Amino acid sequence: MKKKIFVLVAAVMILMTGCTKTLVDGDKNRVVNEETGQNLTSNILCKPEDKDLVDLYKKYDKYMEVSLDDLPICTEMKLYDKNQYDGLWDQFFVRTLAWVIIALGSLVGNYGLSVILIGLAIRLLMMPASAKSAKQQENMKNAQPEIERIENKYKDKQDKESMMKKSQETLMVYQKYNINPMSSCLISFLQLPLFFAFLEAINRVPAIFENNFLVFQLGTTPFVGIKNGNYYYIILIILIVVCTAFSFKQSMNSMAGSPEQLKQTKFMMIFMSVFIGIASIQLPAAIALYWVVTNAFNVIQMMIIKKRG
Repeated sequence: MKKKIFVLVAAVMILMTGCTKTLVDGDKNRVVNEETGQNLTSNILCKPEDKDLVDLYKKYDKYMEVSLDDLPICTEMKLYDKNQYDGLWDQFFVRTLAWVIIALGSLVGNYGLSVILIGLAIRLLMMPASAKSAKQQENMKNAQPEIERIENKYKDKQDKESMMKKSQETLMVYQKYNINPMSSCLISFLQLPLFFAFLEAINRVPAIFENNFLVFQLGTTPFVGIKNGNYYYIILIILIVVCTAFSFKQSMNSMAGSPEQLKQTKFMMIFMSVFIGIASIQLPAAIALYWVVTNAFNVIQMMIIKKRG
């Protein structure tokens, strides 16, 4: 569970920083779109089309990674462009996903819907890995009583021979319950780059934030939306907290540990759910919607996996 909390904190940090670079002025102050509350991005992949936003970017053009005049409009962005940002991460991960978002958004007529559909597609793609991870967690929970007995057996023994016996007995329990301690790390290693690249792609395509989805303007933060009288953004924040809490609860139900450890985990679950809810106040609605839909899907997915397992 602690590993999951670390991953979630890292995801929130990347949502707000990561490889996405915030545009700052000469005094190192963040440049904010006052109409939406969104921090502007200096390493965008394509040019915004909203006139006021274009004017704002041009005002700070010398502080951008690439001049606005050298960028194509988003609908004309190429899948590969050697004249923009270098590096494997930008060219083959972030740009590819950004291009897919734009292409699907143009097809369905809405970038918000495109973000949601691609987010769900990524979750479906990762479903076999998620099922394997859930099975490993369940096996670990079943094995926990035997592992605790081994821990107690060698609690006061620190000699080399005792440590070797402890390792051997623990390994036998792992084999008995078909547990591979490295598999969870490998699954996370495979999943995280794709999820983070997708989130960065969203942040670096201005056209997404110029769109609306249902009652939400995708570039507007809940703080500004509520301040402007659109109280539907309150529902968005509540949904973020609820979906995050349910996702944590599922993980907690499948984890092993002592009553004291589970109590600490429950406290961390509540704390992180509230923390993410507070952080979401300053996130653009596009990111918030993605978070709600994909976490809700993850909750349903885990329910299905556990029912089948």
